[in-house]
Amino acid sequence: MLSFLVSRLLQAAAVMTAVSFLCFVLFNFVGDPINNMVGQEATPQERAELRHALGLDDPVPVQFLRFLGNAAVGNFGKSYRMARPVEQLIVERLPATLELVFCGALLALLLGLPLGVLTALRRDTWDTRAVMTFSLAGVAMPTFVSGILLIYIFSVECTGWVAWLGLPTSLCLPSFGRGDTVQIGWWSSGLLTGGGLKAIILPSVTLALFQMTLVLRLVRSEMLEVLRTDYIKFARARGLTNRTVHFRHALKNTLLPVITVIGLQVGGLIAFSIITETVFQWPGMGQLFIQSVQFADIPVMAAYLVMVSFFFVTINLIVDLTYAVIDPRLRVDRARAAGNAA
Repeated sequence: MLSFLVSRLLQAAAVMTAVSFLCFVLFNFVGDPINNMVGQEATPQERAELRHALGLDDPVPVQFLRFLGNAAVGNFGKSYRMARPVEQLIVERLPATLELVFCGALLALLLGLPLGVLTALRRDTWDTRAVMTFSLAGVAMPTFVSGILLIYIFSVECTGWVAWLGLPTSLCLPSFGRGDTVQIGWWSSGLLTGGGLKAIILPSVTLALFQMTLVLRLVRSEMLEVLRTDYIKFARARGLTNRTVHFRHALKNTLLPVITVIGLQVGGLIAFSIITETVFQWPGMGQLFIQSVQFADIPVMAAYLVMVSFFFVTINLIVDLTYAVIDPRLRVDRARAAGNAA
């Protein structure tokens, strides 16, 4: 296990270095940040001096090595747009994104797993058909469309409904922003206030909708496949109860591919929360990245993608280690491989 962990850590370091270099090179062709930092009246000499002060006149490999060395100690440089250290901007925006991703992933799992099991065990029933029809709509509908639809129903039209029913308009959900937050050290949380909890409902549902339908369909297909295997038939022949067969044997063997997809999707939630944050004006990393692209703020863009790569690599490592916990056969195979190598 130790050799496996070391090898995966080395692979992770190589992947992050390669991704960082590719992103850094590509971002040099996004645009010239000097044009956005100075006015039209700036002279060529002033532009050249600013370019030299920022190190933009150095060769790309030199800029990348300087960036990589600074990033190793947590220094991503200064934002061209805000003239502030990039790590400060990340620390300010990261809690909002992580809380949104956490709520979206939790919602997707709490709904996707049981609904997937339910539709596998109750085939050809009206409720299963209804759930599968809904899941098809969830997969087909783009994230920005579902977000706008939720805003229209639960925020815009909601005010008219509650007024007609004589209820307070506070029952409607906010359509933008993060709501009230509290500061816990460097972490700003909206999950501990009523306004923050209300504000995160619509963005988290929007973010979770596609992931939930994906988990639902995957769990259902894997569960149906496992229920056809011989060892499930033998378990039934031994007189085991349906609960034991379904949840102790079938579901446990269904979880391996599900964990793989869930791990990748959590990383995807972090990377692709940009659309949700843009629709709901959520003050997270995705919105910061969009603003940085518009301004050609290379340090912020590079730091953002390095951070996303780090999350992907970490989640994949956790998924690989989780395999050994769920399936003991993998521990045996690795032990045999280590013994043969010795």
